[in-house]
Amino acid sequence: MEHTERILKILEERNITAYRLSKETGISLSLPSKWKEKPSSKVSSEILVAIADYLDCSVDYLLGRTENPNLNK
Repeated sequence: MEHTERILKILEERNITAYRLSKETGISLSLPSKWKEKPSSKVSSEILVAIADYLDCSVDYLLGRTENPNLNK
C-alpha cells in the first residue's frame, strides 16, 4: 500500500474530509484528490510530518514501515 493510500484510508476511517485536513495542516486542498488519482504521488517530508502530527501517528506508520500507528508504544 502506498503512503498516500494509507493516509486516505485513515482519513476515511476517522471521517476527516480533505477540507478539514487542509484547514488543520495547511496543505493544499487539492492534494488528497491527486493522491486518489495517482496513489504513487510523492509527498514531501514536511507534509508527511504535518499529517502525522495532525493524525497523532508516526511518519513510519504513514510510510508503511510499521503497522503500529502509536507514537510511543
